[in-house]
Amino acid sequence: MRTVKLPVHLAFIMDGNGRWATRRLRPRAFGHKAGVQNMFRICGHAFHLGVRIVTVFALSAENLSRPQEELDELFELFRTFFDKKKEKLLELGAKVHVIGDLAALPADVAACMRALEEETSHITERLLNICVNYGARQDVLQAVNRAVALGRFMDDTSFHGLLLTAGVPDPDLIIRTGNEMRLSNFLLYQAAYAELYFSSRMWPEFSRRDLEKALVDYSSRSRRFGGLRAKEQE
Repeated sequence: MRTVKLPVHLAFIMDGNGRWATRRLRPRAFGHKAGVQNMFRICGHAFHLGVRIVTVFALSAENLSRPQEELDELFELFRTFFDKKKEKLLELGAKVHVIGDLAALPADVAACMRALEEETSHITERLLNICVNYGARQDVLQAVNRAVALGRFMDDTSFHGLLLTAGVPDPDLIIRTGNEMRLSNFLLYQAAYAELYFSSRMWPEFSRRDLEKALVDYSSRSRRFGGLRAKEQE
C-alpha cells in the first residue's frame, strides 16, 4: 500500500456475519465464527500498517434481544477466543480493553474477558477496544447520571472522562461493512467528527485489500472539524 495518512483510532462495525452464512446455506453461528477469525486478520493488518488504536463492535446492547440459541453460540465464541484460544488475541500485541455492560453476560464469559484485560494491561503501544453489550445512548445516559451525581456542570473534556471510552481519543475513521449505512448506536458522542466509510462486503469477506482501500480513501479526505480549508482562509 502506498504511503497514506493513517487514522490514530480506527473503529469497525463488523456487520453481515449472519447474512454471509445464510447466503451460503450455513447456520448463523458459522458466520459469527468466520467473523471473529476475520477480526483477527483485519485488526492485525491495521496494527501492522501503523494504526495505534482499533475498536470493534462485537455485541451491541440491542443484540441481546436475539434468540437465546444464537446468544448462547455467541457466548461460546467469546469463551473460545477470550480463554481457550486467547493466544490469537495476544498475538496482536495490543492491550485489550472490553467496553460495555458485562453484568448481563454469563459470569464465566465476563471473568475471562476481565482476565485478558489484566494480562495485557502492561502493553502501551497498541490498544484493542472490544465493545460487548455496548450501546452509545446507554453510555451517554450513564455519563449524564454520573455528572448529576457529582453535582457539577461538565465541559466536553470532563464529560469525555465519564464515558466508557475515557482516556481514549475519539475515532478518526469508522468502517461499517454489510451494505448498511448507519451507526447503529455505536460511539455516537465520540463519532461527532469521525470520517465514515461504508462497504458493501459482508464482514467475513472484508479483506486486507478492502481495508487498505478504505485507508487510502480516508487519507484523501480533508478533516476540518468545522473549520475552513487553508485555501478558503486566504
